[in-house]
Amino acid sequence: MKILIAEDDFTSRMMLEAVLEEWGYETVSVGDGRAAWEVLRGEKPPQVALLDWEMPELKGVEVCRRAKALVRSVPLYVILLTIRGSKEDILEGFDCGADDYVTKPFDNRELQARIRAAQKMLGIQESLAKKVRELADALEHIKTLQGILPICMHCHKIRNDDQAWERLEAYIQDHSEARFSHSICPECLKKYYPDMPNFDK
Repeated sequence: MKILIAEDDFTSRMMLEAVLEEWGYETVSVGDGRAAWEVLRGEKPPQVALLDWEMPELKGVEVCRRAKALVRSVPLYVILLTIRGSKEDILEGFDCGADDYVTKPFDNRELQARIRAAQKMLGIQESLAKKVRELADALEHIKTLQGILPICMHCHKIRNDDQAWERLEAYIQDHSEARFSHSICPECLKKYYPDMPNFDK
């Protein structure tokens, strides 16, 4: 899991980076809010962001607000880091979209527990997003089979999405999970093989 560290204090930033990498996480570190925003709106952004509240260029709460407005299949998980600890500050942090809030100076074990909670939540959200994609694909298949299908009145071939004609069973197999085995009905048995016994009698 990739984690963004946005902290303007160099020493604190380096300590966080060392601790998180020791725990097995990939990190991206920046020293101001604008740099954090650029990382979060770039390609393959981190899944979790540790944002210091007070930063140059953009404050952590503003970076959080902007990042939460981005459309992502799995939303960014934001943990605000700050020396502020009043109820009003906590409410402001959550109002901007933060998922969690850690007051500095913090205990490493507490931070690790918060990040593990973030990882668990992201796993649940990723699983839900996958289910939504699967349902959307299934719905698309259903719509394909529910539409009006041009079929030849003589040979019973179907015109597919590429405007080519193909056998009915081939079309159904391509657009569903159905598979065919060939047999012969009693009427065709009598018509085409009159000398064969009819076992359905």
